[in-house]
Amino acid sequence: MAAPTTGGPSLRVLVVDDDPTVSDVVRRYLERAGYQVTRAADGVAALAAVDQCRPDLVVLDLMLPGLDGLEVCRRLQRQASGVPVIMLTALGEEADRVIGLQLGADDYVTKPFSPRELVLRVQSVLRRSGPPPGPVGGEPPVVRDGELALDTSRRSARLGDTELALTTREFDLLLHLVRHPAKAFRREELLAQVWGWNFGDQSTVTVHVRRLREKVERDPARPRRIVTVWGVGYRYEPAAGNA
Repeated sequence: MAAPTTGGPSLRVLVVDDDPTVSDVVRRYLERAGYQVTRAADGVAALAAVDQCRPDLVVLDLMLPGLDGLEVCRRLQRQASGVPVIMLTALGEEADRVIGLQLGADDYVTKPFSPRELVLRVQSVLRRSGPPPGPVGGEPPVVRDGELALDTSRRSARLGDTELALTTREFDLLLHLVRHPAKAFRREELLAQVWGWNFGDQSTVTVHVRRLREKVERDPARPRRIVTVWGVGYRYEPAAGNA
C-alpha cells in the first residue's frame, strides 16, 4: 500500500529505534511522503544526530538500549527545545507515555502501528509546529485575558512579566481555550479540534491540561482559569470571572 505523499518542502525527520526493521519501514514511508530521514539506533546516537542534522521532528522509540527514550526526550528539551517529538510506545507503557508527554513530547503512536498512521501524525504535528495561521476573524495578533497574553505570530505566551515555556501542543490548547471562554469542551472535542485526531487516547488531553495548569495557575491544585467540568471535560474561565 502506497504511503501518502506531500508536495511541500522537504523537512527533516530523525527516526530513533533500535529495531532495524521498524526503523527501515518508517524511513521508507516518510521518504515516500517527501521527508528527509536520518536514523539512529540508540539514545547517544540520537542526541549526536540532533546536533548534526537539526531535524524538524523526532520519532523516538521509548525502549532504547543504554540511554532510554524518556531520558533522550528530557535531554532534547534542553538541547533542542521546540523540536517536536512523537514517541513510539508499547501497549503496556501507559505510565511512560504520560511521563513522556509531561517531559514535552507532542504525540505518541502505540506499537504495533500502521506506518500510514505514523506519517499522518508526523504531518499533523509539523503542520501545527510550523508558521501559525495568524489571527482569526479580525482578531488582534496578541490574544489577551487579564495578565495572560498569547502572541499568535511568535507563538509565545506571557503571564504578567513571565514568559511561559510552552510546547507546541500546550500553546495550541491554551489558545483554543482562551479563544472560547466559558465554553465547556469534552476531551474528545479537544482531541479533534486541537490535535486533529478523530480517535486517540483522551489521557493525552488530561496530561496537557495538567501541565498548562502548572504554568498558568497560581495554585494548580485549585485552578481558576482552566477548570474541570465534571462529567464533561474542561472550561476556560476568563480573568473577569476568576479575579
